[in-house]
Amino acid sequence: MPEIYFPNMNIQIGHLDRVAFRLFGLEVYWYGVIITLGIIGGLSLALYLAKKTEQDTELYMDFLMYNLLFAFAGARIYYVIFEIEYYIQNPMEILDLRQGGLAIYGAIIASAITAIVFTRIKKINFFQFADTAVLGLILGQAIGRWGNFVNREAFGDYTESFFAMRLMKEQVTAPVTEKILSNLKIVEGITYIQVHPTFLYESLWNIALLMILFIYYKHKRFEGEIMFLYFIGYGIGRLWIEGLRTDPLLLAFLKIPVSQIVSVSIIIGGVIGVTYGKKWRKI
Repeated sequence: MPEIYFPNMNIQIGHLDRVAFRLFGLEVYWYGVIITLGIIGGLSLALYLAKKTEQDTELYMDFLMYNLLFAFAGARIYYVIFEIEYYIQNPMEILDLRQGGLAIYGAIIASAITAIVFTRIKKINFFQFADTAVLGLILGQAIGRWGNFVNREAFGDYTESFFAMRLMKEQVTAPVTEKILSNLKIVEGITYIQVHPTFLYESLWNIALLMILFIYYKHKRFEGEIMFLYFIGYGIGRLWIEGLRTDPLLLAFLKIPVSQIVSVSIIIGGVIGVTYGKKWRKI
């Protein structure tokens, strides 16, 4: 029987190992490979746009070298902060990234701070730089979400929708709801959970957003507009998708998904930016 099954699309994946290959006796996980591919893809797109708009492509190479460390640190710190009860009990796992545990909003916040500092030091326009870099970011996000697929994580609640995904229950370590457990599927003696593939929703949403912003890029009215439109578009998608997930990072005292709060904040910021952006040509 397949380990992963999309019954309504008749797609079956017999076996999907979390380990991509072994190098000098060390296991290299697909999660890390996919994240790396996302970084390479995003950088390639940013360099293409920079060249087309006669920007210095070396700036984007330099920024990536600086930002890699800060983005990964931000993504991990953000995740650990909102799972602090677990990591207090398991402090040795804080630096273990092989099984995932990176929060994209942490990476985005850290990258934005790094970009502001970087553009000030280099004396270049932050908004022009951000408009180019953010399209690479979207592509990287679209690719990177497939790391969650390999890890069987970041899925949603039970569904009978066309995109419904079945996972072998014994291979799932992410939280499941009572609704999922009350709708288990047993096929030839194998127990499956059936859920929303939210990784797929977000990847497809990001691809659609990328296509729209890529086409609009040469028609933008002012520097920074692409970045603000990204805030709106990505924020709306993430607000919806986060509501479907079974494992959101929660704001402890309100029990509200942190990513939904951040999504609302960046949507508001994006709307303000699009409305008043012509006045903010420099930072």
